[in-house]
Amino acid sequence: MDRLWRSIASKGQRDLWKRKVEQVAEEGDSLKENLDKLSARQQQRMQEAKERAELMQRVNGDGELVLKIFDDEARAMESARNSHIMVEEAYSTGVAILSKYAEQKDRLKIAQRKALDILNTVGLSNSVLKLIERRHRVDKWVAYAGMIITVILVYMFWRWTH
Repeated sequence: MDRLWRSIASKGQRDLWKRKVEQVAEEGDSLKENLDKLSARQQQRMQEAKERAELMQRVNGDGELVLKIFDDEARAMESARNSHIMVEEAYSTGVAILSKYAEQKDRLKIAQRKALDILNTVGLSNSVLKLIERRHRVDKWVAYAGMIITVILVYMFWRWTH
């Protein structure tokens, strides 16, 4: 991802994507750190549960309650592993999305270049396009003025006949 944001030509876009990549990296680091802490706690709890189960079996020979606690801890550890896998998948999805955005940006640049080439071959320059737009605006105002004058004349004719 670090390589992809560096390939963006626009400084504003590059800075934006740099911040986004840094934010995703920080979130990933934070999640990984929290997951490591959770894993360490789970390992410690499982070890303590094993020791308790051994002690309980020595004392009264019945460690079903401790084994149930141990099973709960094992399920929690499996859930933590699944969460880690999901975080890794989300990270890889983010990388894939950023690479697709870079590809789309390149395609749009190519399309823009082709459009400009076509405009240059037709011979339309910016000044001609501005002249056309100005003429269109003037034509629109002339049409509106004509509509207003027509309504006024129809109203005057109607008043004159009635």
